Amino acid sequence: MRTVRSWFVLLMTLMSCAFAPGLFAASSACGAHGTHDTMLVSTSWLANHMSDPSLVIFSVGEKSDYDESHIPGARWLDYMQTHAMSATSGGQTLTLELAPPQELAETLGKLGVSNDSFIVLYQSKDWVSPTARIYMTLDAMGLGARTAILDGGYPIWKGENRTVSTEVPSITPKTVQLCPVGDVIAKLPDVTAALHQPGIAIVDGRAPEYYSGAEQGMGKAKGHIPGAGSVPYTSLFDAQGKLKSPEALEALFRSGGVKPGDRIIAYCHIGQQASAVYFAARYLGYDVRLYDGSWEEWSSHAELPRESAHSTTHP
Repeated sequence: MRTVRSWFVLLMTLMSCAFAPGLFAASSACGAHGTHDTMLVSTSWLANHMSDPSLVIFSVGEKSDYDESHIPGARWLDYMQTHAMSATSGGQTLTLELAPPQELAETLGKLGVSNDSFIVLYQSKDWVSPTARIYMTLDAMGLGARTAILDGGYPIWKGENRTVSTEVPSITPKTVQLCPVGDVIAKLPDVTAALHQPGIAIVDGRAPEYYSGAEQGMGKAKGHIPGAGSVPYTSLFDAQGKLKSPEALEALFRSGGVKPGDRIIAYCHIGQQASAVYFAARYLGYDVRLYDGSWEEWSSHAELPRESAHSTTHP
């Protein structure tokens, strides 16, 4: 006869499996988005699911950092292979855009990803923007419900004295079928149509000095998109690099002009920093888009209005 303690252990084990993001995501159809319960995993969760055959862990960052040490079983994901550096939009060459789906499918397949995989991303050092950018990319390709970010990344894992490795795992190439979705990326016409529209909040994820126009970033002008609120991407994380609580995140979005039920369009310099804003907004349950051209594209159009802390320019 089982003891009370053994029944309790069995119950907790079953609950752990029932609510494991990997198992939840494996049953999700391609094209589904992640939820609050699946988008972010803790180091404890990852340590308890290392033997899950569907788990694929990606280290995002410099190859030298990966070679020095990484989470056991993790594979290095070359950030440069997840986007196109010379994509053209309306005749303009932009710095950071989505790579073609077929190229992404080939990259992921070579790294052992299939449609049954559950992917955990972590940044070797500062995980915030590049890792969030890859999450957004996989979400746009239909794998959002099968992807999560490790909260706090490798610094937290290593700081907790968890097992690390220098061994490069053997990878069996697989086939993954992507199904790009239409509710992740916003294009220039979408943003111009959204200016000052009720129910749509444009959010600038850059540092305050770029938003205000005090400094000029990656663009041909200073300032921000008219009507946009400011939610600097760095404000979304605590001193350890962990995502702040839902209550704290909601307060930040409110201060940036977002109202309950709004659709959010996030942008930054080139679409990388705003990916963290995208992640946080999706985590909170918002309908959110990333303006991939961001300020680099907007500011290059002389006919488009710009706003700074003290003035609005109407060409």
